[in-house]
Amino acid sequence: MSFWIGETIFLVWNSLNDPLFGWMSDRVFLSTQQSGVEISSPEVVLKRLKALSRNGPLFAISFLTFWVAWAHPGLQFLICLCLYDSFLTMVDLNHNALLADLAVSAKERTSLNFYSSLFSAIGSLSVFLSYAVWNKEDFFSFRIFCVALALCSVIGFTFPTWLLRQRFEAEVKTRQNEEAVLKDLYIDQTSILQEERITLAEYLKQLSRQRNFLWFVCMNLLQVFHCHFNNNFFPLFLEHLLSDRISLSTGSFLLGVAYIAPHLNNLYFLSLCQKYGVYAVIRWLFLLKLTLSTVMLFAGPDQIYVLCFFIASNRVFTEGTCKLLNLVITDLVDEDFVLNRRKQAASALLFGMVALVTKPGQTFAPLIGTWLLCVYTGHDIFQRDAMNNVVSAQPQLEASAVWTTTLRQGCFYLLVYVPITCALLQLLMWSRFTLHGKRLQTVKAHRQAVSQNRLPQDIKTI
Repeated sequence: MSFWIGETIFLVWNSLNDPLFGWMSDRVFLSTQQSGVEISSPEVVLKRLKALSRNGPLFAISFLTFWVAWAHPGLQFLICLCLYDSFLTMVDLNHNALLADLAVSAKERTSLNFYSSLFSAIGSLSVFLSYAVWNKEDFFSFRIFCVALALCSVIGFTFPTWLLRQRFEAEVKTRQNEEAVLKDLYIDQTSILQEERITLAEYLKQLSRQRNFLWFVCMNLLQVFHCHFNNNFFPLFLEHLLSDRISLSTGSFLLGVAYIAPHLNNLYFLSLCQKYGVYAVIRWLFLLKLTLSTVMLFAGPDQIYVLCFFIASNRVFTEGTCKLLNLVITDLVDEDFVLNRRKQAASALLFGMVALVTKPGQTFAPLIGTWLLCVYTGHDIFQRDAMNNVVSAQPQLEASAVWTTTLRQGCFYLLVYVPITCALLQLLMWSRFTLHGKRLQTVKAHRQAVSQNRLPQDIKTI
């Protein structure tokens, strides 16, 4: 009951905090008073970095609240989940917004994403290190490891953001000096530029008219659901489909690789994106997911090597797709900027609006997965003792064999039918997405032209 109540509350908060924090971050950019702010200006980047320097260390500290019992388990589960997600949201929104604010061209954004994936892979090595200290009977060593990991994260957020802030503060100072030279040329612009602020309701109305945004968030909802479905049930699949066929060390290795390989694989995907475009690569990944799932369905659960490859590759390719979707969102930022003739791109806000629709997939994944597993097998993961009692009441050998076969078959159906369903629906939705090819080139060319021509326009106004 604590699980269901906690997940329901988390569903609401997890969905609302993204647009809320995004609006708090970018509402100033939606005012016509900001008409003098340049695209990707140092002030905008500096604002993102300040947010990261504040929320990054708090995010790392909130991670520690999970590993020590300090309240009733149900209450601690809810508070830790919401607290952790709040700081994670602030970090994600500002970090992803930097991708759109630092560069406009697809090549530069792909390069930024490349290095982001590279260092994410290095950071994911902590998954392997955690197995060296993990012990179900004694958490002391693991807790020490978590404290050390949190401290490294605090340093990792504080020091680099400080260095970057020094650089951009210098650029801001230079820009202010240049503006001071031209200050005498300015006249009062209140008669020229009407003071106006876009409300959240007006912004949502504008966004609802963007068909590409609507198709994208529907597709991304399924992708978020599938990613978190894999995250939640990956260990369960290892336990019930492979535990009696592979060693414990092999299972740990598969789990660790499944967390690191998506980042490394994304480096190759990004090179493909530079050559063929993000839209085409994502479509190929959907087709690949559908093909592998169909082959696995016909192969059956007894093909152990095929099953090992599929369980690992399913997570790798699914997570790889998620990494590429940030590039698509930055393209949607450009389209929103051009279609609504904005003075400054509201990058963090658009990332937040995407999350508003897609974040429920994080909560639906464990809930729907748990329900489907119960439907397929009658196995409730929260009532294992009760299930064991039922089995023990029957003739031991026969009942145990039937139970094991049923649970194994149910896990296998869950493993293959979820990606097949997601892939079919995503291919249908992705075919309706038109922000690629010539349309995307036109949007980017227009935004770059506005960025380059802004200063002359201001001088003419003067």
